[in-house]
Amino acid sequence: MTSAPEAPKWLWLHEEDNVAMALSDFAADNTVTVNGTSIVFADAVPYGHKFAVKRIGADEPVIKFAETIGAAKRAIDIGEHVHVHNIRSLRGGAR
Repeated sequence: MTSAPEAPKWLWLHEEDNVAMALSDFAADNTVTVNGTSIVFADAVPYGHKFAVKRIGADEPVIKFAETIGAAKRAIDIGEHVHVHNIRSLRGGAR
């Protein structure tokens, strides 16, 4: 009997996306492979939070599921936790 392949512990849906969502808790230095790219986590990323799969420059859009969800407050490197500490919402006039 062969076992089923392990399901990814992250969700990345669109090639435009510069973030993916953690479907598991990740510690700093954990590694995942997204679209053929090996990503080493720069810091801990909790379940349900986002991490950068592409470098995001300061003030550039943060894209999840092919939709802009905010803008980077500062440059965000691949593998960094992406959350309210380094992105700002563009909805409802929030800055």
